[in-house]
Amino acid sequence: MSHYYSENQDVPHSRKEVTFRLLGVSITLITDSGIFSKDHLDPGSELLLENIVKKPNIETFCDIGCGYGAIGITVKKIFPQCEVTMSDINQRAVETAKENCIRNNVQCEVIHSDGFEKISKKFDMIAINPPIRAGKATVYRLFEETVSHLNIDGTLLVVIRKQHGAQSAKAKLAELFGNCEMIDRSKGYWILQSNKH
Repeated sequence: MSHYYSENQDVPHSRKEVTFRLLGVSITLITDSGIFSKDHLDPGSELLLENIVKKPNIETFCDIGCGYGAIGITVKKIFPQCEVTMSDINQRAVETAKENCIRNNVQCEVIHSDGFEKISKKFDMIAINPPIRAGKATVYRLFEETVSHLNIDGTLLVVIRKQHGAQSAKAKLAELFGNCEMIDRSKGYWILQSNKH
């Protein structure tokens, strides 16, 4: 059986609605089987969003591994002037994220891409809730790719569970960027931040 970090999903569809609120904005999204955290907004993504929206001067934002679009769509609703790009290797996730953009009346670019494979732009902020099940090599490759896709003074935010290798991920990001700090933590999740200088 394929996991959510794979290109095509052959599991039967099982669509449902997920609703959450952030900063007074209510967002309803369609989810489906074969997509990460289809039953609710996972606590890691929620913590990641809480930290993203603390940084109001983002003009360009990218969510790598966007799933059904919860992070990118929320960012666009809270910062309508921000150009939002979302990507996922999972074709079903991409189709669902596109549908959710229409349902929420937001304009985001949604790309079917393995990491940054089909993305050439640079961003003020990149956010990743990494696909731990895909393995450390895949996760670290995504980290490495962010370096060349951030603008100078751009920020990378990563959410990762402590038990899923947060400490080694922090060391890897420090090696890549020359800096990395844990800026928040809750329920076993860490938010790691690196800045490109």
